[in-house]
Amino acid sequence: MGLTAGPVPPRVDASVKAGLCDLVEEAVDAGWSTGRAAVFLGLDADRVTRWQGRRAVDRLADATPGGHPVHGLLAWERAAVLALFGSWGEVDRSHRKLAHRGSRLDVVHVSESTVRRVLMAEGLVLPGHPPREPTPRSPWPPWLEWKPNRIWAYDFTHFSRARRAAIAILDMVSRKWLTTLVSAEESSVQVEVAFLAALDAEDLLALADARASAALRCALAAGNRDTVRAAVDDGQVPLLLAVSDNGPQMRSHTTREFMAAVAIAQHFGRPHTPTDQAWIETLFGHIKGEWPHLEKITDPAELAAELDRVRTEYNTVRLHAGIGYVTPDDEHDGRGDGIRQARRSGLAAARLARIAAHQPPGEAR
Repeated sequence: MGLTAGPVPPRVDASVKAGLCDLVEEAVDAGWSTGRAAVFLGLDADRVTRWQGRRAVDRLADATPGGHPVHGLLAWERAAVLALFGSWGEVDRSHRKLAHRGSRLDVVHVSESTVRRVLMAEGLVLPGHPPREPTPRSPWPPWLEWKPNRIWAYDFTHFSRARRAAIAILDMVSRKWLTTLVSAEESSVQVEVAFLAALDAEDLLALADARASAALRCALAAGNRDTVRAAVDDGQVPLLLAVSDNGPQMRSHTTREFMAAVAIAQHFGRPHTPTDQAWIETLFGHIKGEWPHLEKITDPAELAAELDRVRTEYNTVRLHAGIGYVTPDDEHDGRGDGIRQARRSGLAAARLARIAAHQPPGEAR
């Protein structure tokens, strides 16, 4: 019967049940009780009795699980769902919408999951939405130099418990956190104040006034890349490039006029693509992830003071993986290459010293 030693499994075929019933009947004919024979075979006596009763009416085989629910889907409803798929599938493109479409048209009233189950049983798949054309990323302007104080990124972040927003400006090359401004508003005013503070901290205000010629200011205020390129070809090079998302305070006419007045060109990322300004987004992630107490502060003045303290630690103590494990201040002030080279030289010297220490005395080196 295909059985092994031990108790009979919970589910067996009809042929196994019939064989076990025959063995029990033979044992009973030989003078055994039904219970004793069942225990000897590894069966429950009630189970044997139940099988014998089902065998008498030729129902020894197990019935199909699930049965026939009284609320089961009717044949005409299944056909209506399939017809709905053929008529509205290209329009609705969703089994949920198709279910509501059937009720709206008074054709069939079924649940969303029923529509999905019927379509899956028939191997039907609703068409998805057509793919959108990817927006090409704007290239960096040809006049841009990849070195500190040539390309800055800025954005706002929120500290909900203090009910304040903070704008931060970051040097994308050295990763130095240049300045932060905490405010109850997010407007072009905060952008102007933050950039003036950053320019002053980097001693660039005088250079900004010198670079902001009338021709360059007009080109930058126009907001046209070709106009700016023409000004650059005439020797009017912007002081630096400001990278941001497409927030209204970044795109506003007031912000563009201010940026033009200090000889700063603007570069915007693609809509809904935060990776285009990943440098500043990463800064906020590090700030809130490594100093989580900032999001618990409720006093705006305390938040501003603590952000200034954290900014100093971020720039002068924390080693940044993106610039070769030096501090942003080191990279910003030109010490990064020397520190990285010193580590490479130290690793090489340490390797030679370990080799020399492990060689036996007198062995050629």
